[in-house]
Amino acid sequence: MAGSQNIRHAVRILRAGGIIAYPTEGVFGLGCLPEKQSAVSEILAIKGRDPSRGLVLIVSDPGQISTWIDFPHTELDLASTSDRPVSWIIPASDDAPAWISGDHDSIAVRLTTHPIANALCTNADSAIVSTSANITGHAPARNSLLLRRQFDSLVDYIVPGECGPARGPSEIRDYLTGEIVRPA
Repeated sequence: MAGSQNIRHAVRILRAGGIIAYPTEGVFGLGCLPEKQSAVSEILAIKGRDPSRGLVLIVSDPGQISTWIDFPHTELDLASTSDRPVSWIIPASDDAPAWISGDHDSIAVRLTTHPIANALCTNADSAIVSTSANITGHAPARNSLLLRRQFDSLVDYIVPGECGPARGPSEIRDYLTGEIVRPA
C-alpha cells in the first residue's frame, strides 16, 4: 500500500484543486474532489469524455455523498468486493452538481474496497471522482508503466501502488432495480 506520506501528499493536491491518478480495484483511476468543477472539467478534457455521461464517485463511507443523493445514506448497502467491484446508480438530490451527474437524475457511487483508494477518501473526508485512466475508447491503464507513459504530464500526482484484484473496471448497477447497466 502507498505510504501515509503519499496519501497525505495526494490529499493536499486534491484539496488544492489538483488531479491525481491512483490504483483502484481493477484499473488506475483519474480523480479529483467532485466539488472542484474546474478539475472535473480538466479530467473530462484529458479523457475526451462527453460531460453528459456523468462520472463515478468512490467513497470510503456512504455519508461522504449524503447531500448529493435522494436516498437515506444510512440505508445504503453499497455491497461490493475487491475482485468484483460494483458502482451503484443512485437517485441524485437537487444538490448534486451537474458536472458529476451529467444529463442524468442520478449519480454513480462505489464504496471502494481498494486500500489506497479507501485511504484517499478517508483522509480527504470526501468522495473522489473515479474515472478510468484512459482516453475515451481505449483500454484503461492497469499497470504503472502504461499509466506514466500516458498521463504523467497530464496529472499533478500519481499515487504509487498496484491495481487489483479485479481484472477491469467496475460493474455498474441501478441501485433501485438491480439492473446491470455496464457489466464488469
